[in-house]
Amino acid sequence: MLMWVSLACAATALTVTRAQAEALLVIDVENGKVLYAHNAGNPCYPASGIQLMTSYVTLRAVNEGRINLDTPLVVSANAAAQSPVKMGFAVGTVVTVDNALKMLMVKSANDMAVVLAEGVAGSIESFADEMNATARRLGMIQSSFVNPNGLPADDQITSARDLAILARAILRDLPEYDYYWHLPGIRMGKMVRWNYNTLLGRYPGADGMKTGFICASGFNLVATATRNGRRLIAVVLGAPSSAGRALKAAQLLERGFNSNSALSWLTGPLGTVESVQPVAVAPTNLRDEMCGGHRKRPASEDEDDLVANNNPESPYAVFLASLHPGKGKGAAPLPEGRLGEPVVVYTGTKPPPAPSQASGESKPDKKKTAVIKPAAPKDKDGASSTTSSAPAAKPKRKSTAEKDGASSTAAVSSGDAPATKPKSRAAPKEGAKDAASAAAASGDEPAAKPKAKKPAPKPPPMTITPAGEQSPPAR
Repeated sequence: MLMWVSLACAATALTVTRAQAEALLVIDVENGKVLYAHNAGNPCYPASGIQLMTSYVTLRAVNEGRINLDTPLVVSANAAAQSPVKMGFAVGTVVTVDNALKMLMVKSANDMAVVLAEGVAGSIESFADEMNATARRLGMIQSSFVNPNGLPADDQITSARDLAILARAILRDLPEYDYYWHLPGIRMGKMVRWNYNTLLGRYPGADGMKTGFICASGFNLVATATRNGRRLIAVVLGAPSSAGRALKAAQLLERGFNSNSALSWLTGPLGTVESVQPVAVAPTNLRDEMCGGHRKRPASEDEDDLVANNNPESPYAVFLASLHPGKGKGAAPLPEGRLGEPVVVYTGTKPPPAPSQASGESKPDKKKTAVIKPAAPKDKDGASSTTSSAPAAKPKRKSTAEKDGASSTAAVSSGDAPATKPKSRAAPKEGAKDAASAAAASGDEPAAKPKAKKPAPKPPPMTITPAGEQSPPAR
């Protein structure tokens, strides 16, 4: 009996420890009103949630004219040395501000955070000074920043209170950049990386914004969602897994959207996010729990929790299934699995050609009988000369119309545009024979030679519109 009591007490103590470590907060973006809070004033390690501040400082620099979204930035040796989650570009690689931001917000790429910091302020130290000055201006009195990516560092601390203040400032001050916070994923060639925020495309109305993880912090998430014109921010710090933080955030958002119900008065007034009182304690360090030797493998930001999320018996899936359709009214549509197609990112200052962006997913037009053979392996749309599967007999003499038709075939095979039948300007009212002759001259299917019962008068010369006017020239 004593053993069972001891086990129960140990389990209770573990639950209390976990509950004490987690910090939870949900607020209304419009007025900053707190709808629920738990440990919201406790200091925590920000992890890559700090990259929200990196993006905020960078985009304000864009609006101030110090840089622009097309400004080329160079990957330094310092940026390339960042770990563990990064794009991994070689030193000297050029990346625009826009592409670096997309890689940062989707993949939490630590090297791109340094690229942006050095591009905006010249060094990590100078950029951290800008981050701290911005935090003081916004009223983030519990935050201290040392680097732009959230990797472990002394004196790098924040709280759920401060991250909610930051998220609200971003949404109010930079509405023109809202798409950065809900990118479904990024594509570079054949490489695709999906957003770590698994609420996107799953929770009705989810539209942002940033995840985070280091061993000391556990799994963090700043999430936003909009329904019927009302936008909320939920902050979860110190969750045990990525699926766990998504579940907690979804529950907080659901609680917030239902806060106007008849029973909401039971919670009492909670004030605004700025009124949340800071707690003077040391941040809870979860390193042993997250990455200790008792685990088969240390937790990581890119761990695959999608299986758990898509398992109909998982707590997250059960919760999502419990949502009534009426609660999602006015929310963004909920597609299967993901919010949309990944956006194309690239190095350099110019986007890759359209064929290389297609990554071999486009299919040739099956309506044509021609077999298209690519001229170069890198051209995935088959831009090459066309070889007919059943070539017609070589004519004794090529007419001008036949030359034009061949030019049209070359344009089709370039992959620039779907094959279209060139239009011909036949002489007025010459009958079916002239129409057949025009079709033959256009370079399409060979027309059967009509049998004339009696000699026909020689038709007037036909004017054929050059094929280059009907379809774009071959590249």
